[in-house]
Amino acid sequence: MFSTRDVVGSVQRLMATAQNGLEVIRFGGLTHDVESSPFEVVERRRMYRLRRYFPADTTSGSPVALLVPPLMVNADIWDVNAEDGAVGILHRGGVDCWVVDFGSPASEEGGWKRDLADHVLAVSSAIDTVCEATGSPVHLMGYSQGGMFAYQTAAYRYGKGVASIVTFGSPVDVVAGMPFGLPYGLVREVADFLADHVVTRLPITDSMVRLGFQMLDPVKTAKARVDFLRQLHDREALLPKERQRRFLNSDGWVGYAGPAAADLLKQFVVHNRMMLGGFVIRDQPISLAQLECPILAFVGEVDDIGQPAAVRGIVRAAPNAAVYEATLVAGHFGLVAGSTATNHTWPLVRQWVDWMDRDRPLPEEIVRMAEHVPTTGPRTAATRVVHTVASLAEAGAGAGKALEGIANNTVRGSIELAGEAARALPRLTRLGMIGPSTRVSLSRLLAEQARRAPQRECFLFDDRMHTNAAVNERIDNVVRGLISVGIRPADRVGVLMETRPSALATVAALSRLGAVAVLLAPGSEVERAIELTGITALVSDPENLCQAGATGVRVLVLGGGDTRRLDLPLSDRVIDLEQIDPARVRLPAWFRPDPGLARELAFVLVTGTGDRLETKYISNHRWALSAFGTASAADLDARDTVYCLAPLHHSSGLLVSLGGAIAGGSRIALARSLDPARFAEEVHRYGVTVVTYTWTMLRDILDAGVFPPGQGSPTPSAPQAPPTTIPQWHPIRLFIGSGMPAGLWRRTTEQFAPARVLEFYASIEGDVVLANVTGAKAGCKGRPVPGTAKVELVAFDPATGRIGNDESGFARRCADNEVGLLIGKASEGVDISAGGLRGVFSPGDSWMPTENLFRRDGDGDYWLIDRKDTVILTDRGPVYTQPIVDALNDITAVDMEVAYGLPVGANQLAVAAVSVRAGLRLEPKDVTEALRALAAEQRPDLVYVVDEIPRSSSYRPSTRAVQAAGGPRPGPDTWWYNRDSDAYEILDEAEGQRLLG
Repeated sequence: MFSTRDVVGSVQRLMATAQNGLEVIRFGGLTHDVESSPFEVVERRRMYRLRRYFPADTTSGSPVALLVPPLMVNADIWDVNAEDGAVGILHRGGVDCWVVDFGSPASEEGGWKRDLADHVLAVSSAIDTVCEATGSPVHLMGYSQGGMFAYQTAAYRYGKGVASIVTFGSPVDVVAGMPFGLPYGLVREVADFLADHVVTRLPITDSMVRLGFQMLDPVKTAKARVDFLRQLHDREALLPKERQRRFLNSDGWVGYAGPAAADLLKQFVVHNRMMLGGFVIRDQPISLAQLECPILAFVGEVDDIGQPAAVRGIVRAAPNAAVYEATLVAGHFGLVAGSTATNHTWPLVRQWVDWMDRDRPLPEEIVRMAEHVPTTGPRTAATRVVHTVASLAEAGAGAGKALEGIANNTVRGSIELAGEAARALPRLTRLGMIGPSTRVSLSRLLAEQARRAPQRECFLFDDRMHTNAAVNERIDNVVRGLISVGIRPADRVGVLMETRPSALATVAALSRLGAVAVLLAPGSEVERAIELTGITALVSDPENLCQAGATGVRVLVLGGGDTRRLDLPLSDRVIDLEQIDPARVRLPAWFRPDPGLARELAFVLVTGTGDRLETKYISNHRWALSAFGTASAADLDARDTVYCLAPLHHSSGLLVSLGGAIAGGSRIALARSLDPARFAEEVHRYGVTVVTYTWTMLRDILDAGVFPPGQGSPTPSAPQAPPTTIPQWHPIRLFIGSGMPAGLWRRTTEQFAPARVLEFYASIEGDVVLANVTGAKAGCKGRPVPGTAKVELVAFDPATGRIGNDESGFARRCADNEVGLLIGKASEGVDISAGGLRGVFSPGDSWMPTENLFRRDGDGDYWLIDRKDTVILTDRGPVYTQPIVDALNDITAVDMEVAYGLPVGANQLAVAAVSVRAGLRLEPKDVTEALRALAAEQRPDLVYVVDEIPRSSSYRPSTRAVQAAGGPRPGPDTWWYNRDSDAYEILDEAEGQRLLG
């Protein structure tokens, strides 16, 4: 039986529910007396309005906070709980609060065209205004993407005007923690597609944003609505939360401009450049490694959007800053609004400001951030449901988590492998389709990229980014200048320039014109090179103008920037291309852009010195072979930034660095020179993922101390590291190049772990390209790159210079670990009359020999043993130099080394010269132990120490310079190999007389 009281109560409850429900339907919510905190708009700009809260109650000298909202949430997020919200609590703590209000793109002029840089520059402008008004630096605070803006803006300003940064659920390393535990490979591909084809064409309205966020957590959304309906009769219970409910349900969401969304997806999801560095703000590359101010990052243990691992990426991305964290059991929204924020977040922020500005103690809840923190709370979509409804047993949730991890790793691995294959396949297919008459060239690939993605970043130099379209326009302008001074297709034009944008533009312009670029090293024997190659004109930069002018050849000057100065007067022999207006140049009827055919000569490289000055002729096909082969072997794509340490006049710079980056669609970062301190700085600012090298280049970087501390350290007696060093975390994943000694290889991989070395070997005239893709065997040249020439190793006698034959008269293939001559199958249409071989293994077959001797191990990997002309012919047989060099280079004390044959009467001695690293000493026992890796007959007769081993412009140790300085002499730093004792011993006068005469 129901009592009268029960009936009356039910009726009253029903009436209250109906009345409150009608109010919600008519007005969108319950009317309440909670007022917003007072503020005034201090500044109005096209991009933002700058609010100052509690303007009538400010105290001079108070700490200043500037709060930045994310793009999809309006600026009221900082006041959603009024006096219990961010600005209310901070104000009561004596903090002067300012807020950036970006407004809604739907109601702002040009709002839908805003990009990411617009917002970063807006925050930067707001910092200037606040600093000027208050006379104090700001504590820059941002929620979600607003925190990303805080990081980006502070880095863009190099910290100027920023006392500290405080962020709330702001991801930095998206790879480490994708929202809801989704596989990064899948998200990256989807984000790339959306950025290119969807978000720039389809406005993301406020209703779409609201629906999207509600769909991200449907369980919580549904639960909140059910709870609201169940309490609809109890107005007093609902009113304290009504402002927050309305904010989440309708009022708090704003649209998202397509260009800004595309920038977010491209730079920070697809390329992960918040973590790697090299994100671009108005053509200026930026890295979070530039941050030095203290940072406090709030981490939500159950935040599915700002995953803890992604948020904690800031400790690696900003290695020069003191990074702290505060971890709360909260979701993404709960970090800044709601009871957790009221009771924990904002009191902690207030105490952080007190610690920074008022010398108060730091609360225990704020600790130094560690990179790896064990997680105990659920964070993914599946486990979030578990957390929300608390319906699964602990054991069941644990098992589900484990299974989910296995599934995610499997999916991620499969997607990434599939992506790598998908990138490699079209490159190899295109390579296989190149015939002698195929139009392919460096300039043609650059033009394709400009058409396909004109605004994509092409290369970085001196802190400026240049787009594909800008680079292509510069190339076309240089072409017009060259045409105007009479350069025609097939002309051989020397390029004598430092590594700089104008050098790249010149090489590409000559390619576009159909001329041949002869690449010359500054300071080299230019006059002799002109005689050998038939150069008719030289393109020079101002720095090399005097050397170019001294040759007597017509000189065309290009580049130099605003501060350029020409040391030679202009004349009919010295022409300044920069003074030619390309708009006034009429293109002749014969001009056809990018006419180069695969079989045609594209470049000439000049190497060596004196009587060993050599010319290497590179066809368009040969260049394309290296370009696509490098891109495939290194898996280069648009996510990569290739740092070109190797000079453009070296084959590694032209074929590997420039060619691989262009074929892979990667960004190119041009280094002016090998400067360890600048290298350490630019690696982060450019977001360098791949570094190219030649020979011993990396030795200078390692010896300068530019390496991750804790991953290896210099000997205590060695020189101190320069002020700028690469921290323990760095974005480099790969070093690619050729000629790195085995010991330097090991030092590099140890000190730059987990980066790998990808060593290439490429014959210039033929199509042989080897690559050590795995990097597992230091010093090994690897295996043939798919799409390049088939290779064979044939028996070879260094003494006679003849290939060994089998009983049938064909060349004899070498057995495993037998030294032989490396030859490559000649492609169709190749003229083998100049040094080629025919009838090698069958009648009529054609092969191109290399200049090098190799051995092939049991796994099928190739190891360089020597050049044909540097084998040491001793009375005990041939001694090969490369194994000696590799063994000695593996000694810690050895800096550099060379091996050569020393004539003594009618015989030759195998001799090795070494230089010693500063602060270390080399003992005979070290040499004995290292050379035991070689067979006794392959060990050098003498090893001696020299003060210095000079290097060529490509950083190759110069054997000739060592020989010119004088050979070994008896003394404590010269050791001879005693075959009786099987050890190296000091060469005394008597033994020296016996060996050296």
